[in-house]
Amino acid sequence: MLHAGCNLSYNLRVTISTAEEKVRWVVLVIRLPAGPSRHRVAIWRELRHLGALTLAPGVWAVPATLAFQPGIRRAEELARRADGRVLVLDADPHDAATSTLLTAEFTAARQEEWAEFVADCDKYEAELAKEQRKGKLTLAELEEEEHSLERLRRWWRDLKARDALSLPEATQAEQHLKRCEQLLDAYADNVYRAVHQPLGETGEASDG
Repeated sequence: MLHAGCNLSYNLRVTISTAEEKVRWVVLVIRLPAGPSRHRVAIWRELRHLGALTLAPGVWAVPATLAFQPGIRRAEELARRADGRVLVLDADPHDAATSTLLTAEFTAARQEEWAEFVADCDKYEAELAKEQRKGKLTLAELEEEEHSLERLRRWWRDLKARDALSLPEATQAEQHLKRCEQLLDAYADNVYRAVHQPLGETGEASDG
């Protein structure tokens, strides 16, 4: 099927098998004409955000789940704007060893991302603990910590969307995120008490 802007796209439906489950993979072959590097950088950033594996220069692979389809379409659109060509193929590894290697590389990439996420959660917990020790219980600091937590939530959603193999690291990361949420709730309670105490909440009974 020929698309505008010389964007050639094929879909061949095949499946591959792993020891645990059947996984369908999509391979993208992207060729761009000589030109400004911004087009290559834009496509690289999109596919990197998607969690795609680099198989060779201009060749990428992702599991064929619905979560990856919007990113694939965006990469195609970016290539079309650059007058490039894109082949989108459902790929069948030649043997079990190749299938295992592909799955292992995808798994390792996701595990690395989850480890980075957990490390940031740990930093967030340490930051909250530091502010508590310093007695820095202000609305401005609370708002800053809320923004940081929302960033972690968005990051977790992005990672979860491309966790096609349902790795146990995702569950562990979710537990870390929930702990961050609980710690922020406790910090918010302390900020509330600190802010309102000057208004007369001294904790002491007044004499009649």
